[in-house]
Amino acid sequence: MYNNKKVVTVTGASRGIGRGISLMLAENNCVIIAVGTRDKNDVQDYIKELTDRSPGSIYITADISKDLDCDRLIREIEEKFGNIDFHVNNAGISPSVRMDILETTRESFDRLLDVNLKGTFFLTQKIANLMIKNESETLRGIINISSISAYAPSVNRPEYCISKAGISMITALFADKLAEYGINVYEMRPGIIQTDMTAGVIDKYNKMIKEGLLPISRIGQPEDVAKPVLAIISGLLPYSTGEVINADGGFHIKRL
Repeated sequence: MYNNKKVVTVTGASRGIGRGISLMLAENNCVIIAVGTRDKNDVQDYIKELTDRSPGSIYITADISKDLDCDRLIREIEEKFGNIDFHVNNAGISPSVRMDILETTRESFDRLLDVNLKGTFFLTQKIANLMIKNESETLRGIINISSISAYAPSVNRPEYCISKAGISMITALFADKLAEYGINVYEMRPGIIQTDMTAGVIDKYNKMIKEGLLPISRIGQPEDVAKPVLAIISGLLPYSTGEVINADGGFHIKRL
């Protein structure tokens, strides 16, 4: 806790789902350690909005696929806050070019897994050890932002789907290991959310939604993911760990 507020790290914080999560938490009794790859000078509008909502929040430039950046992030957290209450693994990238599974390159595969899977795993490892070292009586947790792509194959971006499927196992593994330390781990699975990442295919998705793809017939917004994250951080799921929470308009429902 920091001045009676929960301290929460959010990776990939300055845009899309991460922006929605960080700003909503900032409005609701949280101090945010926002993490992103963009330089501070390039996200001044975001930083101002974040700190206006929650004074004391900070932005740290770091690439989660780089071990030295992750080590520096942990040091800065310890120096400025000592410990955190929750960590949100949101950082992720999509393929630079969508390619069929029969054409996908090793370069693209490595790039996606370095960030989405390996970066998430090893940063979570460092965050978990930080939390374990600093014992707390308050509820603490880690929230992994996955995707419906964890189980719904898209053969024109297989490396993305594989990386998100791996997030599900990361969630299960850390949930099992960290329960004894009072640290719960959750997986959030967004569906089709209107962000920079989906901008290039938004017309296609809107057409599919109009034709009945989703029971809740609208495209999702970052706030639709941020609200269940807020529920977890507010302490409303204290007896759940390893839980998968769908924020997908009902996409996961098997229908005839």
